[in-house]
Amino acid sequence: MGRTSQLSTVEVSLVTSLRFDPFRELDRMASEMMGAARAPRLMPMDAYRHGENYVLRFDLPGIDSERMEIVAENSTLTIRAERHSDAPDGAEFVVAERPSGAYSRQIMLGDGLDVDAVTAEYRDGVLVVTIPVAEQAKPRRIEIGRDGGSRTIEGAVREG
Repeated sequence: MGRTSQLSTVEVSLVTSLRFDPFRELDRMASEMMGAARAPRLMPMDAYRHGENYVLRFDLPGIDSERMEIVAENSTLTIRAERHSDAPDGAEFVVAERPSGAYSRQIMLGDGLDVDAVTAEYRDGVLVVTIPVAEQAKPRRIEIGRDGGSRTIEGAVREG
C-alpha cells in the first residue's frame, strides 16, 4: 500500500498538530502590517516517519548552533533559534532581504513518542530532530491463555 494507507494515532497527532498554527499566522500578519520586513517569518520544516523514528528537518541557514535551543516539556517540543545581523554598526543597507532575529516553533507530540530520547543534529544549515517511537507504542505479540495452556497468535504487522 502507498501513502493512502491508514495512519497510526501517533502519526495523526503529529500531522494534525503541524497543519495550522493560528498564532503563527497572526504573528505573520501583525509583522506585515507593522512593516517588520526583516523579521523572520517562518522556520520551514519537513516531517516524516522512517522506521521506528519520526524525523523533523528545519531549514535554519546561517545560524550558529550555539544560538539554538530545543526543549521537550510534557507533549510539546519547542525549537528556538536566533540569527544576528553580521553587518557592521552604521552600515547603510542597499538591499536587506536576509532576516535576522528569533525563530520559534512548537510541535505538539502525540502519545507513544519517547520524548526522553529525542536527538538533534545541525549540519549545513539544516537542523534534524529525531523522535523515536516509545516502546509501549510499538506492536507486540500477546499471549492468549486457553484451557490452562497458552499459545501465541502470530501475524505480520502491516507498516503504513
